[in-house]
Amino acid sequence: MDRIESVKNPKVKQWKKLHTKKEREATGTYLIEGIHLVEEALKRKEMIKLLIISEELTLPTHWNVDGLSISLVTKEVMKAISDTEAPQGVAAICDKENEHPIMNWKKVLLIDNVQDPGNLGTIIRTADAAGMDGMIISEGTVDPYNSKVIRSSQGSIFHIPIVKGSIQNAISTFKNNHVPVYGTSLQNGVPYKEVSPSDKFCLMIGNEGNGVDGALLQETTRNLYIPIYGEAESLNVGIATGILLYHLRG
Repeated sequence: MDRIESVKNPKVKQWKKLHTKKEREATGTYLIEGIHLVEEALKRKEMIKLLIISEELTLPTHWNVDGLSISLVTKEVMKAISDTEAPQGVAAICDKENEHPIMNWKKVLLIDNVQDPGNLGTIIRTADAAGMDGMIISEGTVDPYNSKVIRSSQGSIFHIPIVKGSIQNAISTFKNNHVPVYGTSLQNGVPYKEVSPSDKFCLMIGNEGNGVDGALLQETTRNLYIPIYGEAESLNVGIATGILLYHLRG
């Protein structure tokens, strides 16, 4: 265990850089903070490269930190690396997971250009709750390792595989594997309850304002919409995802 007192320490500067997408992609790591998120990450200790603990914090007695690299830091250092107004005194550097057997996935969520971190975090949490095998997100979607996404996911980021890649290729892959792909659109769509629940399906969710790319909607098995009974213009994308996932999986 090492002790770091200065916010000018090179390690501290490196940790702070992880708040940028560029550094996360360059290092294959990301920063999490807060008692709940670190506790969730500890359930998969192999992901944690470094545990960062404020000298003022007493770790919960049930946490198993044996074998982990630990840095003890001052309150000032913890505040410097934190992305929240009231740091809870614990953070961790985690490794991204890169290997995922998507060919074996039967219940899949495709994300096309969702850009709000809170929405993506909610979608990740919902997909986890619905027991999805994994998610594939487009290049235009907000980085899932953005701190706001991670916090909104409430730790589900550690439970469900997330792959960044071509949505077009994913559609082809799953259709070739006899997994129906459902888009979300009012145009040429049918009410979602017209589709029966199944043990295998792929659902595609689109951008908050523009929906799913029109070219992608041409490739789907079927397109679905959720009827609006009141005067609301539309549903939040996270809410819509929950309704559709829970219907499709039955």
